[in-house]
Amino acid sequence: MSTRPEFFRGLVLAAATALLLSNTALAETATSRPAAGPPSVADLAEGLLDAVVNISISQNVKSDDDDAPMPQVPEGSPHQEFFDEFFRGPGGDGNRPRTVNSLGSGFIIDPTGFIVTNNHVIQDADDIEVNFANGTKLKAKLVGTDSKTDLALLKVEPKKPLKAVSFGDSRKIRIGDWVMVVGNPFGLGVSVSVGVVSARGRNINAGPYDSFIQTDAAINRGNSGGPLFNMQGEVIGINTAILSQTGMSVGIGFAVPTELAMNVVTQLKEFGETRRGWLGVRIQPVTDDIAESLKMETPHGALVSGIIEGGPITRGEIKAGDIIVRFDGTDVAEIRDLMRAVGESPVGKAVDVVIIRDGKEQTVHITLGRLEDGERLANAPVSQNGEGVKPNEPPAAQLPASDVVLGMKLAVLDEGRRKTFGIADDVKGVVVTEVQPNSAAAERRVAVGDVIVEVGQEAMDTPDDVSARVEKLKNDGRRNALLMIANKTGELRFVTVRVE
Repeated sequence: MSTRPEFFRGLVLAAATALLLSNTALAETATSRPAAGPPSVADLAEGLLDAVVNISISQNVKSDDDDAPMPQVPEGSPHQEFFDEFFRGPGGDGNRPRTVNSLGSGFIIDPTGFIVTNNHVIQDADDIEVNFANGTKLKAKLVGTDSKTDLALLKVEPKKPLKAVSFGDSRKIRIGDWVMVVGNPFGLGVSVSVGVVSARGRNINAGPYDSFIQTDAAINRGNSGGPLFNMQGEVIGINTAILSQTGMSVGIGFAVPTELAMNVVTQLKEFGETRRGWLGVRIQPVTDDIAESLKMETPHGALVSGIIEGGPITRGEIKAGDIIVRFDGTDVAEIRDLMRAVGESPVGKAVDVVIIRDGKEQTVHITLGRLEDGERLANAPVSQNGEGVKPNEPPAAQLPASDVVLGMKLAVLDEGRRKTFGIADDVKGVVVTEVQPNSAAAERRVAVGDVIVEVGQEAMDTPDDVSARVEKLKNDGRRNALLMIANKTGELRFVTVRVE
């Protein structure tokens, strides 16, 4: 049997051995664990600073408002001279400043002098000047702009090749990856800040193709148009916006990803304008109510609310009421997915579009048009042969209307009502002559003069058709009726109205 002293010596030895093994294991783990963040970006920044530029613009403004009221400054105020000089000009003769200046950032993508920046940095500029890191200043020519992605391309004429940076693949960036911002905040000169990717695919309602990279790297006024680099020194975003009540960084900045920007920049460089694909449809989201009314398990896709006349769809390949769920191999979860996929496709490309019609999937083939041409068609007014409502013309209430359905009084769309409400000749359906306040239809902003084209994907010709279809939907256990509604000019939209 061991003696007591020997017993305690054994315990001490065992504890020491365990502690030594534990420290060794911790040391090995620490050496094998990746670094928590880059210890320094000095080497990376040093090779990139010369490719980032400061952009200064000036804009001439008219002095047509010399009679506008001036701020009242107490006589003898120490700031009076500054107000007088700003509002009245030198000598106090009332001539206001005629030039407005602002600053932003940009970066060189080609040694011959092509520079990328934000559209809002140079918008309405009369004069653009590019300031380089070495102090050189060059006048810039505007090559082209794209307001939908807030991008612009400039061109300077350098005496020798410039330092340029290359685009990386923003699709490979992950949440938590380190990124570096280089720009010209507050006009102080080239500055560097570092952070991580906070989120991807952010929609901040800035444009139709929103899919921003969010970062906590400091982005301030003057950083707009500057590059967002990955740790390989590739541009994976163009800084364009911040979320802040003060105008200063609070760690929520947004950059246009290169997966959107590269194609735009290439088109601006080649054509001086964008040339996006165009499907020629009007679309709206598939809401929970619309999905339920169509017996979809989950809301997804883009609901077609109309076809633009003169567009790529000429033989009824896609119709109002179809739901587009896949475009050229890309799944469409929401309307933004479809808008981006179509916009990034080349003009004239033949694509397969998967739609849901009458509850069944089918594939149609479309040759894309050009969005810029389509916008002119979409904005063109729809011709109307009717003269509209005259001040002394008898109201439609004098004509017989149906009983109330879903809070609406309905009537056959005859020539008299078509003229009374100014409804285009090619609009077919049942006209709404009255909407009761606080009714199910009023909740969905159905208005007098609207025309019900379909209910539950069935065409309507008379008020009795509407009543019968709504009653059938109730009997089928539906909580909502899906209405296709045309306005006076024929523009379509879908709404769901409670039938309970």
